[in-house]
Amino acid sequence: MNPERAWLEYSADRIEAVLGQHKAPGAVMGGVVTPRYIQFRVRPQPGIKVGKVAALAEEIALALGCEQVRIARSGALIHVEMPRADGSPVRLLPLCDSIDQVPSFAAVLGVEETGQPLLLSLPAPDVVHALVVGTTGSGKTALARSILASLARHNTPDSVRIVLIDPKHRGFAPLAHLPHVEGALIDNEQAAISRLEVIVHEMERRDRAGINRPLIVIAIDELADL
Repeated sequence: MNPERAWLEYSADRIEAVLGQHKAPGAVMGGVVTPRYIQFRVRPQPGIKVGKVAALAEEIALALGCEQVRIARSGALIHVEMPRADGSPVRLLPLCDSIDQVPSFAAVLGVEETGQPLLLSLPAPDVVHALVVGTTGSGKTALARSILASLARHNTPDSVRIVLIDPKHRGFAPLAHLPHVEGALIDNEQAAISRLEVIVHEMERRDRAGINRPLIVIAIDELADL
């Protein structure tokens, strides 16, 4: 048995021991390991309330040797999540390389809670517009750059064209030299408005001609600055 497997089984035993000691018995039925946390799936014995297990969060964290755990119900199971001590950021290029085949016009966003790659299909009817929101420093621009870089990695310049609007000239600057980018990076309001007007005319032309390719992706950093 490899060391990681042995540690996971030991941790599952520790969770079961804490539950048993506090008269809230349950069995760990498996789980999932992600880059950021480890999730154990516990099936409580009949009659055991979720609140009773949730109240043991401190005791379970102590038994597992971590700062805290998150406990939540999912169907008939209770999930116990603990952060990984060796957790590390998910790197875009290794993630892209790990995917057997990325569909055309799909962007790689990251990984799901299960550890599987999370993709966004741009041609989907409900993805005409995508807004990335969050507090300052939360990674909005980094996510937008990842979306654009993954599109460029998996699609040719003939199939995807990218328009970059970046009033502060720093969010998208690393992408400005991609062959998929149309023209120069746009960093002022008037130039942005002019480019958007050109794209509106292009949309109307395509509607009349019945065409929709190449895909045009308009990326705007700091939308409120326009």
